Amino acid sequence: MLDIVGKRFWFLIISGIFTLLCVIFLAAFGLRMGIEFSSGSMITLNFDQKVEQSDLQGELASLGYTNAIVQTTGAGDFFIRTRELSGEDKTALESGLTARFGSLTVREFDSVSPMIATETARNALIAVIIASIGILLYITWAFRHMPSPFRYGTCGIIALVVNVLVVLGVFAVLGAMFGWEINLMFITGVLAVIGYSVNNTVVIFDRIRENLKRGVSPHFELIVNNSLVESLSRSFNTSLTTLIVVMALLLFVGATIQNFAVVLLIGIVFGTFSSLYIAPPLLVVWENSEWGKFVKRPSLVRPLARRILSLGKRRPS
Repeated sequence: MLDIVGKRFWFLIISGIFTLLCVIFLAAFGLRMGIEFSSGSMITLNFDQKVEQSDLQGELASLGYTNAIVQTTGAGDFFIRTRELSGEDKTALESGLTARFGSLTVREFDSVSPMIATETARNALIAVIIASIGILLYITWAFRHMPSPFRYGTCGIIALVVNVLVVLGVFAVLGAMFGWEINLMFITGVLAVIGYSVNNTVVIFDRIRENLKRGVSPHFELIVNNSLVESLSRSFNTSLTTLIVVMALLLFVGATIQNFAVVLLIGIVFGTFSSLYIAPPLLVVWENSEWGKFVKRPSLVRPLARRILSLGKRRPS
């Protein structure tokens, strides 16, 4: 039988490194806010004649929109993100682009004021916080007949926080490299990932509860490991089938739900890892009061640190 719990310190250290890297990415790059959170206007245009993205960017600069962000779509349209446009500004912008590139069609236009953007950001943060508190209370209540039910809820929330931090860290990198912005579809994806990850974690915790009641072993560590092994195929199969649907959305639906699909893709992959290799091992560490072993076991930390340092010292050939 696989000894997953026996390697719990390695799994927790690896997840801790991933989390630290993502926090560093967030601190270094930050998140690029979409118009829903930072105010501004987004207009989708299609030109009758072929227009190069660099030419459009230059023309926007000459019209006074030096900070405009221009992106293309597979359908040949252009997404233009700029400061908030009034009705007169929008008309003047269309006239200027028409004079330079010929006739155009406005596919979509959205504008968000600073007050609405602030309110949207606040509501999104409140939604995530309320969801996390609700999940903690629900798991604690669901396992109320178990010894120390609060531990189950806390371990589930810790795994969930790690999962969300990984999503945020990846989007910080995508924003810095490719200009990706977070929008309401991003928040929707995060909330969906929260629900998906918690469902997977609760299934594993429920299997632990069943094996405890059956008295599979007098050792809690063995019970958790048996429960994980029994849940592996179910977790991987469920995640794989969901990923197939998400990939189909990402490839065929298009840019309108890009953020939602990518958040689900990242969240499902790492959420499966956190449900299997973070939450249950944390439960065992807490049950055995092994928190001090993270610093008392140099045989675990020092070799990993040496490997990381050696990779940093290597020079390309």
